[in-house]
Amino acid sequence: MKKILIPTDFSQNAEYALKVAAQIAKKNNGEIILLHMLEFPNQASDAIGSGAAIPEIMFFKNAAIKKLEDLMDEDYLDGLKVSEIVQFELAFDGILKISQLNNVDLIVMGSHGASGYKEMFIGSNAEKVVRNSEVPVLIIKKEENDFTVNNFVFASDFSDEVKKPFEKVVDFANKFDSTLHLVMVNTPNNFKSTSTSEETMKKFLSNFNVQKVETHVYNETNVEKGILNFSNSINADLIGMSTHGRKGLSHFFNGSISEDLVNHATRPVITFKI
Repeated sequence: MKKILIPTDFSQNAEYALKVAAQIAKKNNGEIILLHMLEFPNQASDAIGSGAAIPEIMFFKNAAIKKLEDLMDEDYLDGLKVSEIVQFELAFDGILKISQLNNVDLIVMGSHGASGYKEMFIGSNAEKVVRNSEVPVLIIKKEENDFTVNNFVFASDFSDEVKKPFEKVVDFANKFDSTLHLVMVNTPNNFKSTSTSEETMKKFLSNFNVQKVETHVYNETNVEKGILNFSNSINADLIGMSTHGRKGLSHFFNGSISEDLVNHATRPVITFKI
């Protein structure tokens, strides 16, 4: 987590994300990249091609740079290396391209929680970033003045394809000295005995060196409720899941569970792509 990308629309929720990113960067001797996307009705490439549009483009670009520079002067960023980027592109495309070009290790985004993503993260933009980002995406719902991750919930079916993203889960948990709570949610439509579920998680864990870990089997009517209720029961600081990109979430994470969980959880959520 040496390079952290924070897309910002200068909203309060985006600043919540920046404050958390600053705390993570300080703990890991990392740096922050602030990104603001400028979108125009005819897209930037068309607008730049029109001489009449250039003064308007420069006005908005300069205004964005001024706001970014004001953000960079905030006390909570003292001592950190912070850079700024203003990009003329659609938010989803720009965020992914910038993350790849700059080899970032983590994207931190702000969200309004149950009401869904707003401001620059409207509808499918955020969903596409979460589902398609090659690096972990941390979603922050509210102000976290002391971002600690004592209890980190990771829900999965613990199949072989989850092993690769789980390496990043373990790295994150170990860096924060977290207790990693692995949970397998049993539902009426996908039921496994407790012994089978526990054996699956035990076998899965044998491939990794997790400093502090506990395993749990939780019964609920659906997966989303199971993850949320279990997280509430242990007062989790963070909920993690693996995503399948365009295919949606792995196995029992199907349909709209990914976006529902991100929107309905009041706690921070982090995603790791398979």
